[in-house]
Amino acid sequence: MKFLKFIFSLLLPLLVGGISGWITADGINSWYITIQKPFFNPPNWIFAPVWTSLYILMGISIFLIWNSPRVENQKNAILIFLVQLGLNFFWSILFFKFHLIGWALIEIIFMWLFILLMIIHFKRIKPIAAYMNYPYLAWVSFATILNAAFFWLN
Repeated sequence: MKFLKFIFSLLLPLLVGGISGWITADGINSWYITIQKPFFNPPNWIFAPVWTSLYILMGISIFLIWNSPRVENQKNAILIFLVQLGLNFFWSILFFKFHLIGWALIEIIFMWLFILLMIIHFKRIKPIAAYMNYPYLAWVSFATILNAAFFWLN
């Protein structure tokens, strides 16, 4: 049972990211190449390995929370994880599929807040699970600044 929980925990964020990427691939290869980009925009090749690594860390961290002894905060922590993952899924669609840069900026701010909440809740249950999401918070912080720059330029 523990092994199946681990596999599910890993696959969930990887599938969310993969499906979102599949839905938005056309926008990345067409619309995105035509818009103004800030000077600090990373090269496109960096996004796939960074996001894959972050999704793996997310999966391991939610497994640690899910597999921890039952505590009062555990259900809330899992729910917050699912909300931030849903926000993660829809950001790409807003930005790349529908070209709604301003709405994507608002959405990513909410995603950042839910990632922070997730880290706070995870830390109370299993600190290592929280620490594993620091790179995710850092990357989404950068992505928020990047999104704001895209909004400003376009």
